[in-house]
Amino acid sequence: MPYTNEDYLPSYEELTVPELEISSAAFRTAAHHLGKYCDNTCKEFILCRTEENDPRKCLNEGKEVTRCAYEFLGKIKKSCYAEFTQYMDCIDHSGLSMEFKNCRKTQAVFDACVKENLGQDRPELGYFTKVRLHKTERPKAVPDPHILPERLPEPPKFENKTTDPMKGPRWF
Repeated sequence: MPYTNEDYLPSYEELTVPELEISSAAFRTAAHHLGKYCDNTCKEFILCRTEENDPRKCLNEGKEVTRCAYEFLGKIKKSCYAEFTQYMDCIDHSGLSMEFKNCRKTQAVFDACVKENLGQDRPELGYFTKVRLHKTERPKAVPDPHILPERLPEPPKFENKTTDPMKGPRWF
């Protein structure tokens, strides 16, 4: 998509946010609780991206998702670090696919710790696939009018001559 000088492009400072530097095993360990903890923030970001159809307009919502993840992981580190680490090590060593089925005992200990310290249950199976309405304070996006290009001119009209196939172009 080409840009002109009139188009707004965010500066490098606006785009820079601290990244979550965690391993895939740590992310897989925290995924269910993190998804439930940051549910409204993530919905707000996805709603903005869907309505605006322009990622530049949703930078603040994206930063908010990252902030929420940092907040959640900070709470886990503060209150359930040992249980989290034990569960993460089990997932990390359960094979290439990092399956949960091999780590149900450590999962139960971690879930109990999250329930006790953060007051959050593990989401039930299928929680993230259910329709969950989201109420937002953000004003509804006004779509940009789609400006169509000028109509192409009509093609020239050619005379309808019937040509003798023997006198016409050669056929090979």
